[in-house]
Amino acid sequence: MKANRLGMILLVSSLAFTSCTEKNSSGSPDWAWTDFQRPEGINPIISPDPSTRFYCPLTEDSVAWESNDTFNPAATIYDGKVVVLYRAEDKFGEGIGQRTSRLGYASSEDGLHFKRKTTPVFYPDNDSQKELEWPGGCEDPRVAMTEDGMYVMFYTQWNRKLARPSVATSYDLLHWNKYGPAFAKAYDGRFFNDFCKSASIVTKLVDGKQVIAKINGKYWMYWGEQFVNVATSDDLVNWTPMLDSNGELLKVMTTRPGKFDSALTECGPPAIMTDKGILLFYNGKNESGASGDTSYTANSYCAGQALFDLNDPTQLIGRLDKPFYVPEADFEKSGQYPAGTVFIEGLVYHNQKWFLYYGCADSRVAVAVYDPSSNHFQIGTTTISVPSSTITSSSS
Repeated sequence: MKANRLGMILLVSSLAFTSCTEKNSSGSPDWAWTDFQRPEGINPIISPDPSTRFYCPLTEDSVAWESNDTFNPAATIYDGKVVVLYRAEDKFGEGIGQRTSRLGYASSEDGLHFKRKTTPVFYPDNDSQKELEWPGGCEDPRVAMTEDGMYVMFYTQWNRKLARPSVATSYDLLHWNKYGPAFAKAYDGRFFNDFCKSASIVTKLVDGKQVIAKINGKYWMYWGEQFVNVATSDDLVNWTPMLDSNGELLKVMTTRPGKFDSALTECGPPAIMTDKGILLFYNGKNESGASGDTSYTANSYCAGQALFDLNDPTQLIGRLDKPFYVPEADFEKSGQYPAGTVFIEGLVYHNQKWFLYYGCADSRVAVAVYDPSSNHFQIGTTTISVPSSTITSSSS
C-alpha cells in the first residue's frame, strides 16, 4: 500500500513537472511571467508632491517640479538598493504632454518603501539637447546596466513638436551624459525627424545581476509604439534600426484587431533573456469600438508579453492573447488619463524576486512583484506546489 501511494505521488509530481513546460498555473504559456502581485497596502509608492521645488535653469525661476503628476518609471539596482527614476510634471500647461517633464530619483532597500530626493536628477538644461527637450522635457525613461557598472538610459526627448528616443549614460544615476537621439546617425539621419519613442534594451541575468546583453556580437533593443521595431548597436549610444526588404522599418510585432493591443504595442521595460527566449514586456493600448477588445475599457493601457528567439531577436515565437496585468485600483483608473493605465517601464531583479514598476493613469507610480520560486501547477482540481530547485526553467 505504501509503495502504491509513493508511486502515485511520484506520478502526479511527474505530471505536474511536465505541465510546467506547457502551461503555467494561470493557463498561460510556460514562457510567460504572469503571476505579478500587488503588495497589500503599498501602492501607490510615489505620488505628486507640491512641496518640493527646483530652480529651473531655463525659466530662471523656482518651480514645483513634481506637483502635478508622477508616473512612468525606470528602475535598476545601485549599491544594493532599488532605484526608481520617475517622470514628474509641474503645473505649467494643461493636458498630457503640455507640461514640462523632469526625472526624479527614489531609492529603496526592499523595493517597496522609497525615499525621494527633493530635486530632479535629469531635466532640460542649457546644454546641447535644449532644442530637443524644451519646453516638453524628458519623459518615460528605461534604464539598464552594463556588466562593468555603467547605466544606459533611454528616454523620450519632447520639445512639443517631435518625440525622439534618446540616450544618456551614468555611473551613479545622479550625474548624466546626454548623447541625443539614438538614431541620429543611422542611414544619414533618415529617422532623426520621425516621431518615435519607447526603447527596451535586451538584458540577461548573470550571477543574480541583470545586465545588458550582447547577441551575435551586438547590443539589441526593441522600440516603438505603433508597432515593435528592432535596432542594434556596437557602442550603446548610436543605434541602427533594422529595415525590411523594401527598405522600411522592420515590423517584428504589430497591433491586433479585436485584442487589448489593437491600437498600440508600446515597448516596456528592458527585455530579459530566459532559456525559452527573449521575453519582451510591452504596453498594449485598446482601440475604441468594435476594433478593440470589449473586455477592456476603450483606450486603456494593459500590459502584455511576447517571446522572441534567442539567436534571432527578430523572430516572434509567442504572444499572450490577454494582458497579464490590467488597471484595477482606483488610482490606476483615475488621473490625467482616466481610461486607465498600468504603463510598465521598470523591471529589476532584487532579493530573488522580480519587481515591476509602472505608471498609473499618468499620475502615480506603483509596483507589482513576481516570485519565481513559487511554482504552482494545476491538475484537475488539485493544486501541487513544486520546489523551485526541481524547476530548471527560469521562466516557469
